[in-house]
Amino acid sequence: MYRVLGGHRLTYRSRISYYVKTGLIDQAIRAFDEMAQSDCRVFSIDYNRIIGVLLSKSQFDLSYHYYDTMTPKGFSLNSFTYSRFISALCKIRDLELIQKLLQDMDSLGAIPDIWAYNIYLNLLCSENSVDMALEMLHIMVEKGREPDVVSYTTVISGLCRAQRFDAAVEMWHSMILKGLSPDGKACRALVLGLCDAGKVDLAYELMVGPMKGQVKFSTSIYNALISGFCRAGRIDKAQAIKTFMRRNGCEPDLVTYNVFLNYCCNELMLEEAKLLMEKMARSGMEPDGYSYNQLLKGLCRANRVDTAYVLMVNKMEAKGLVDVVSYNTVIKALCKASHTKRAYKLLEEMGRKGIVPDSVTFTILINAFLREGNSSIANNLLDQMTAVGLLPDRVLYTTIIDNLCKTGRVEMAHNIFCDMIEQGVAPDVVTYNALISGLFKTSRVGEAMHLYEKMQTEGSYPDVVTFKLIIGGLIRENKLSVACMVWDHMMDKGFTLDRDVSEILINAIQE
Repeated sequence: MYRVLGGHRLTYRSRISYYVKTGLIDQAIRAFDEMAQSDCRVFSIDYNRIIGVLLSKSQFDLSYHYYDTMTPKGFSLNSFTYSRFISALCKIRDLELIQKLLQDMDSLGAIPDIWAYNIYLNLLCSENSVDMALEMLHIMVEKGREPDVVSYTTVISGLCRAQRFDAAVEMWHSMILKGLSPDGKACRALVLGLCDAGKVDLAYELMVGPMKGQVKFSTSIYNALISGFCRAGRIDKAQAIKTFMRRNGCEPDLVTYNVFLNYCCNELMLEEAKLLMEKMARSGMEPDGYSYNQLLKGLCRANRVDTAYVLMVNKMEAKGLVDVVSYNTVIKALCKASHTKRAYKLLEEMGRKGIVPDSVTFTILINAFLREGNSSIANNLLDQMTAVGLLPDRVLYTTIIDNLCKTGRVEMAHNIFCDMIEQGVAPDVVTYNALISGLFKTSRVGEAMHLYEKMQTEGSYPDVVTFKLIIGGLIRENKLSVACMVWDHMMDKGFTLDRDVSEILINAIQE
């Protein structure tokens, strides 16, 4: 009898294996269900195999169904399948189910593989749950699964994104003390994080200190440092880093030159920018679309819009480098100079040349026409935008709401705000501030205060502008006790009121 049932089990396993290899997953599932309901005994390995197949096909609900079915029967997954399950759930960001699997593993004395832990750490950091990631690092050590360079690099990047730079640097030193040799990715994660947050001096100190000799610095690490010093306005230091990288056998690349080009254009050093582009071409490093768009931006900021347009249609177009960013740059400059009709003609020109406008293009133009009071063209542009499948984003909705409030059409602004939420576009603090300002201007105090309370429950917290708008509006409406309550709340949040406004409030209370 045992041999017969064993033979049946082998037959089922062979069928399932054949179906999987030929891509007939539904048949494989049916065969597994038949085997599970037959008289032959099913083992944990069978569940591991079928769940592994389902995970590879991203059938997560069915994977959990079988997992939930097998557990009461005394079957369990092995560490490898659990690790696959965890890493697969990271793709769909199911933190709750991952936690359950980790708890189940803990009760079995099983430990995820290091690669599964690292994928989970990356998910936690991307979800801004850095404290959970730090806790997971400690759990890994406790369970005997020592974090590797990837583990530390992932958490260091997360700490940098969360602006917790002291903790990031401390973790870097911990990694070194544990005898781990950081690779280029680890160095880049810390240097990039520090430079992006303006901590360029600290990044430099680490490069010439603890990092020196640990790893060969890549061009991207040097570029991050050069970019950081350029953003800080310290061009001499950036130039020195470029010389240093050459001395160390690392040649500047196109990104390096574009960083310097960006600096020149931002500082309106346009002649230097042109010379730099000529130098790039002479050295065999042809400027790309980004390079030319930077020069366009510089010319527009210097109010040389006509020169920018000639550069775009004559030189850039011949090289095939004109894109929607190029047109947006010139359109924005024209709108800023109140040449909205010329800007609109550029939109039409884009269509003739096959360059598809994006939401930025329409936002610039709609904002410009609304400022001029030409709501009919603005509405026409909004219709054009939706006709090409572009839905208004938060920036455009906020632009429209702000303009409507400033022109006294607060009820329409409120309707647009409600439509925005219905469309699934979440307002931010700038959106709330625009509508709150409009409501106070029309003495709709109750609605403004309701909006103030709502924004906090929706996770969009007031900033210093919000508090000033509300306190100023309440003073004008002689709602002094409420204004004082809001002032208390403001101070609790670490914000301070302007001296002029605070004196008005104090004087009003005394009177």
